[in-house]
Amino acid sequence: MRIHLLIPFLLLAPTARAAPARAPAIRLLWPAGAPGALGTDDTDKPSLTVFLPPAGKAVGAGVVICPGGAYTKLSMDHEGAKVADWLNNQGIAAFVLRYRLGPRYHHPIELHDVQRAIRAVRSDANAYGVAPDRIGVLGFSAGGHLASTAATMFDDGDAKAGDPIDRVSCRPDFAVLCYPVILMVGPGTHEGSRKNLLGDTPSAGLMEQLSSERHVTARTPPTFLFHTDQDKGVPAENSVAFYLALRQAHVPAELHIYERGGHGLGLATLDPILSTWTARLSDWFRARGIIPK
Repeated sequence: MRIHLLIPFLLLAPTARAAPARAPAIRLLWPAGAPGALGTDDTDKPSLTVFLPPAGKAVGAGVVICPGGAYTKLSMDHEGAKVADWLNNQGIAAFVLRYRLGPRYHHPIELHDVQRAIRAVRSDANAYGVAPDRIGVLGFSAGGHLASTAATMFDDGDAKAGDPIDRVSCRPDFAVLCYPVILMVGPGTHEGSRKNLLGDTPSAGLMEQLSSERHVTARTPPTFLFHTDQDKGVPAENSVAFYLALRQAHVPAELHIYERGGHGLGLATLDPILSTWTARLSDWFRARGIIPK
């Protein structure tokens, strides 16, 4: 019988840790002002909150986290900082993305923000103690949709760009999608996320463009997906559609659908069954060589 300690870092006294994690720092993605900004408030300034693991525990991998919130708010703690702490406990550097939101901003602004975040981490990989080919993206709900667009809409950078960050690829090396919004067309679409991202009357072509399952290719990175069968906010068909597209493109993928549980679970630490999804993710990280076996 296998026994999993789901949240061992809560069971240890602070003195049991080899060293304290470094305090998170905030990095503006465009210090001189973001392209397309409609103002100068904090909500107009996309940023990363940087959580680095203790140096002795770091495994040389990093993850950009996209919190959910239907593209109109951000669950920066529940699906951001707490997840970053969990990743740090795995030895993985974490970067919580504050991206711009609807209805003030629409596509492609959000996509540009996550692409810039991945480029920024890769550009300064050495400073963060991560390898430039071990940088992933993780997202929840609408943030899962944003992470899925990062995994399907990317480029290798512009070698002639004046900004050195723009010369770097924005393709994630792996993706983790947690109860993600995927579908923008047909049954299972989360209409609130679609409206906030694409506006009140998006064209059929724009909705098709932002239905991520339709744009999976052989270059889409290996992907882990987590959902629940009882999710009424974003039905599990969203994850299933993306998983089947990955299979068709021969991209390594793993899908976990739990029978019980709703939406917006985060780490689900209070549920003894749902909280095991992070153990499954750790197993996947090990199998892929992201963390040591």
